[in-house]
Amino acid sequence: MTRLVNVPAAFATESVAAFALANADRVRHVDGGVVRRDPVSGRVAIVMGGGSGHYPAFAGWVGRGFGDAAVCGNVFSSPSEHQILEVTRAADQGGGILFLPINYAGDILHFGAARDELVVAGTDARTVVVADDIASGGPGERHVRRGIAGSLFVVKIAGAAAARGGALDDVERVARAAGEATRSFGVAFSGCVLPGSAEPLFTVPEGVMAVGMGIHGEPGIAEQAVGTASDVADVIVDGLFAERPPAAGQRVAVLVNGLGSTKYDELNLVFARVRERLVAAGMTPSAPLVGEFMTSLDMAGVSVSLAYLDDELDDLWRDPVDSVALSRGRIDASAPDDDPADAAAHRRVFAEGAPASATAAAGVLRAAETVLAALVAEEDELGRLDAVAGDGDHGRGMTAGATAARAAVREAVDARAGAGSALRAAGESWSAVAGGTSGALWGAALSAAADAIGDEAAPDAAAVADAVEAFATAIRARGGAELGDKTMLDAVVPFGVALRAAVAAGHALDAAWAEAAEAAAGAAAQTAELAPRRGRARIHGARSVGTPDAGAVSFALVVRAAAGGRPS
Repeated sequence: MTRLVNVPAAFATESVAAFALANADRVRHVDGGVVRRDPVSGRVAIVMGGGSGHYPAFAGWVGRGFGDAAVCGNVFSSPSEHQILEVTRAADQGGGILFLPINYAGDILHFGAARDELVVAGTDARTVVVADDIASGGPGERHVRRGIAGSLFVVKIAGAAAARGGALDDVERVARAAGEATRSFGVAFSGCVLPGSAEPLFTVPEGVMAVGMGIHGEPGIAEQAVGTASDVADVIVDGLFAERPPAAGQRVAVLVNGLGSTKYDELNLVFARVRERLVAAGMTPSAPLVGEFMTSLDMAGVSVSLAYLDDELDDLWRDPVDSVALSRGRIDASAPDDDPADAAAHRRVFAEGAPASATAAAGVLRAAETVLAALVAEEDELGRLDAVAGDGDHGRGMTAGATAARAAVREAVDARAGAGSALRAAGESWSAVAGGTSGALWGAALSAAADAIGDEAAPDAAAVADAVEAFATAIRARGGAELGDKTMLDAVVPFGVALRAAVAAGHALDAAWAEAAEAAAGAAAQTAELAPRRGRARIHGARSVGTPDAGAVSFALVVRAAAGGRPS
C-alpha cells in the first residue's frame, strides 16, 4: 500500500513539487505540473497529462525528444482546466500546442475546454486523444477505449517530430498515426491502495489475475489462473494478436510495463516470451522498453503495448530522448536486438574417456537426476531453514545449481566423456548458474572431486573416498570454515570420515556410501545446537540456534539421494 503520506488530500501536489526539486536540471515546477527546463523557441509544445498516481507518467516523460509539459491532477483524477492552461502557457514556445490526453471523460472535458480557450485567444492548439487499451472497447469502439501505457509511444513519436522542428500539422499527423498503430493489454495480480486508505480498490484471489484491468484501480474484465511468466505473456499476446493479427516483416515497438509492484526481473521474463512470440510471427521488435513507465500506485500487474510501425514512425521512435523516465541516444535500425553469438560456440568440448570411465559417467548422470528430484521436492524447506538467519534463497540456489549440473553431465555422457570430466562439467555449471556461497562451494568441491576421479578408469571404493576427501578439502579452502562453524562442512567431514572407515572395513561401495550418508544426516541434524560463526548467518547467530544449517541439511540430502544413482 502507499504508506509514506503527509496529508492524503495534498499527496499529488506535494509529490509533483518534490519531483521538480529532485530533477531541477530537466524540469521546473509550475502550478498544476512541470515544464521543460530547456524549451526551444518556435517549436510545437507537446502537453500531456492526467491524474497522478502513475509515476513516472506523466511528469517523468517531460524532456528532450519527449513531452514539453505534464499536467498532473489529483490521484486518479483529471487535472482542471485552470491547471492545464497554467502549464500550457508556461510551455508555449510559439509553434502551437498539441495536447495528448489519455481517453478518460474528465481529461477530455478539461483538456477540450483549455484548448477552446487557447484557440479563442489566438493560439493554435490541437488535441489527439490516446485510446490504446483493447480491453475497454472492441475494434469498432476506439472512441470509448481507455488510454494506458501505450500512450508513451504517441508522446515519444510526437515529441521526436517536434524536436526535429516539424510544423504543428505534421506533429499532429504522426501523433494520430502512432495512436492508430498502438494497442495495449494488461493483467493485475492485486489492486492498489489510495494514499490514506487502508483497503485496496479491488482484490484479486491468490493465484488468480484480473485480465484487462485499468490504471485507475478498475478491476479486470475477467479472471483466470496466473501460471508462469510465459503463461501470462501468452495471455496478453494472444489478446493483442486477436485485436490486430501479426504481420510478417513488420517492425513493432514493444513496451512491457510494470504497474507498481511487479518488478523488473519479473518484467524481463515477460518480455522474453513476448519477443519470442513476435519473432515467431515474423515481426521485428524495434527499440523495446521494459520497466515501470505508467504505474497505478502499488498495483501488482503488467501490461504489454505494441505499436505497428511504418518507416516514418519507426524512424521517429528510434530518435534520441532525454527525460527522467527514459533517456537514450539514437538507436540504429540495423542494430541487433539479441546476442548474435552462436550458442554452439559456447558448448563444452569433451575428450572421450576410457570405456569403463564413460560407463561410470552414466552412473554420475543417474545420480545427478535423483539428486535434482530430491532437491526440487525439498526446495521450500531448505529455503525456510535458510531464512531463519539468512536470506532464504538456499533451496532455490541448490535447485538451480543441480539443474545446470544435470544438463552438463548429460552433455558429457552424450560425448562419451569419462566420469571425471562429467563431474568437472557439473561443478563448472553449478557454480556458473547457482551463484551465492553454496554455488561457489559446490563448484569448487565437485571440480576437486573430478580431479581425483579422472577419466582413465572406473573409480573403485578407495578412489571415491579420495574424491570425497578432495571435495571436503576444497570446501575448507574456498569457504574458510572449520568444524563447528555451522556450515555444510559439519556434514561433509563426518560423511567423508564414515565413508573412509566403511571402505577400510571392507564394505562394498554401495553399503559404505549408504552408511556415510546416514552419518551426514545425523551430523546435519546436530548443527541445530550450534550458533553460526561464518557467513551472513553469524549476524543473527542466536536466532538460528534450534534450527539445523541449511547447507549441511542439503548436503546430507544430496548424498542420500545420490546413493541410488552413484556409479558402482
